[in-house]
Amino acid sequence: MRRIILAVTLLVIMVSVTGCMYPKDRLVENQMPAKDAILNTQTVVNQYYKDTGLLPMLTADVSVPKYEKYRLDFDKLKSKRYISDMPASSFEGGGQYYYLIINEETTRDIKLMDIAVVQQVMDLQRQVDTYYDSDAKMVSLNAEEAYHGYHRIDFKLLGIKDPKIVSMYSGRAISPMIDDRGLVYLDYGLDIAQAIQKSGKMPKADSDLREVLVASSDLVPVKSPVYKWVNGEPQAQPWSNEQ
Repeated sequence: MRRIILAVTLLVIMVSVTGCMYPKDRLVENQMPAKDAILNTQTVVNQYYKDTGLLPMLTADVSVPKYEKYRLDFDKLKSKRYISDMPASSFEGGGQYYYLIINEETTRDIKLMDIAVVQQVMDLQRQVDTYYDSDAKMVSLNAEEAYHGYHRIDFKLLGIKDPKIVSMYSGRAISPMIDDRGLVYLDYGLDIAQAIQKSGKMPKADSDLREVLVASSDLVPVKSPVYKWVNGEPQAQPWSNEQ
């Protein structure tokens, strides 16, 4: 627990610094849609499920990660007159979020996926792929180890600056990392540590700690590995079907 307290203390310091670096209009909390858009959508989805026994979501391949998987099908809701217009914050309505259904077999919760963050990671992934497809592919991009099986990225080898991706939960700059397969992820370890401390509950060893973030926010942790509670702190786990 001492390590968690230290980690969260560092997070608070980093958030303070980040708050100075990013203008108020760029902070995540100031870009979120009004709460009623999410609550209204939740009500509509619940009614649709009650009426039809089905969920209005787009079909997703089994390979799609957990927190990117079941996008809400607004066209289906609109065609059956459950809504008159798409939410302005939704991608379909011209906004920057995909509306998702998570826990589809139980609570059927509506959450948001920040498209801008996804795009930043995808852009970085393309640069990583291009690097490894070039003549420089024998030189590893791995910098220091972040977790077992994950490393920070040596941006100098890519010929770019650190992209400074902003955490959807704390507003701080969040570190991208790369796994042994060359896939890029975002490190939500400090955000998870902060959420656990705030909850006052010690997590179970086998639980997916990303659920702590989802429970405390309308946003999902996109491009994230699974985290487990190991030796008193969140640890990213090697790739599995849970992701």
